[in-house]
Amino acid sequence: MRTSAAALGSALFFLAAPVVVAGVLPWWLAGWSPGRTAPPLAVLGGVLVAGGAAVVGDAFVRFVRDGRGTPAPVAPTERLVVGGLYRFVRNPMYVGVVTAIVGQALLLGRLSVWLYAGLAWLVMAAFVRWHEEPNLRARFGIDYEAYKHAVPAWVPRTRPWEP
Repeated sequence: MRTSAAALGSALFFLAAPVVVAGVLPWWLAGWSPGRTAPPLAVLGGVLVAGGAAVVGDAFVRFVRDGRGTPAPVAPTERLVVGGLYRFVRNPMYVGVVTAIVGQALLLGRLSVWLYAGLAWLVMAAFVRWHEEPNLRARFGIDYEAYKHAVPAWVPRTRPWEP
């Protein structure tokens, strides 16, 4: 896939998926207004939202640049993406999205957003386990198996994996 097409597809998917899942839905669940949150928790929430967004953004760029494709299942990468944050954890994009949702839960102070964070993680974990992993194994074979064996799915390694 050409880099320009991958970049455009990734940008559109970014607006359709992470922005909605980690941005719009938490606010909708909170009734578009924050509850009472202690200032230190609000600050921590803001840090988590910003950090999660940065991780997601980095993953999207890496899919275009290193993988020559998009995170969208309809336009997958041509190459297995194992650089950058993917050297520490196999699913940094999902970790970033859940981190941003948890940050929103702290900012908004709503139980509904906390419950949504848990549900979002469960759905993502199921999608990874029963859709992404079998597809990656079929497309990239032994390279994916070596990567999967060396890099944890959800809790980052302390040192980067060297392929």
